[in-house]
Amino acid sequence: MLKIEIDNGSGFCFGVTTAIKKAEEELAKGSTLYCLGDIVHNGMECERLKMLGLITITHEDMETLHDAKVLLRAHGEPPETYELAKRNNIEIIDATCPVVLQLQRRILKQYETCPDAQIVIFGKPGHAEVLGLVGQTQSRAIVVAHFEDVMNLDFNRDIYLYSQTTKSLDEFHRIIDYIQSHISPKATFKSFDTICRQVANRMPNVSSFASRHDLVLFVCGRKSSNGRVLFDECRRVNNNSRLIEGPEEIMPEWLDNIGTIGICGATSTPKWLMEQCRDAIVKLHPGATE
Repeated sequence: MLKIEIDNGSGFCFGVTTAIKKAEEELAKGSTLYCLGDIVHNGMECERLKMLGLITITHEDMETLHDAKVLLRAHGEPPETYELAKRNNIEIIDATCPVVLQLQRRILKQYETCPDAQIVIFGKPGHAEVLGLVGQTQSRAIVVAHFEDVMNLDFNRDIYLYSQTTKSLDEFHRIIDYIQSHISPKATFKSFDTICRQVANRMPNVSSFASRHDLVLFVCGRKSSNGRVLFDECRRVNNNSRLIEGPEEIMPEWLDNIGTIGICGATSTPKWLMEQCRDAIVKLHPGATE
């Protein structure tokens, strides 16, 4: 008999939950609400909120928007966005994750204290959170996407290292070790572990979960940075792991000759979507049970 397990540790993180709750509360009032960028990196959840009335806009759209209400998602925004809102008489519903907001403030303070130092952010270039962090330094911060990028730093100058909140803790420590072994004795190096523990702690949990099943379905939007990190960990411990965005991507042949299926996801994956995937499996395989 085929058994299905949904990972209890998967699903929205605190920051995403808060942002979606704020959006739902504002929409329930009947007012027009815009969201700057996708509220979460999950297409199906974005579509659900769109049906409730949420209008997703770009930064270019916001430049022409006046006298409106705009929600800032959990990823955060650079100072320029707040300045634009003030000029255009836009009311901001700020749903920036408290962890991200604290990180923005730390980087701003560091930049104001040491404007000539190299402020380095381990993160995904172009990611919404990273853009908000870089914006605290008048775009002078250096973004390193991978361990190899660290070799391009100037080790004769001071380095202050931070991380996007959803990056890999192991790779961050590799970067720290490399800088420590190459930094000039005359230069200062300080690192700040700014990785969100609610995200980082999911790594060992998802690893253990994936190892228990014959097939793992990792449900998340393909734009999710956190999802990619967690899925790679699933695949590392269980080669029979599949990344899907929704139940329609489940292939019947995946279910042949297996005993257990584990369904898990990213911090941007709603529980209802994982439950839909479970229901789709039961339709394809009527004998399946939780």
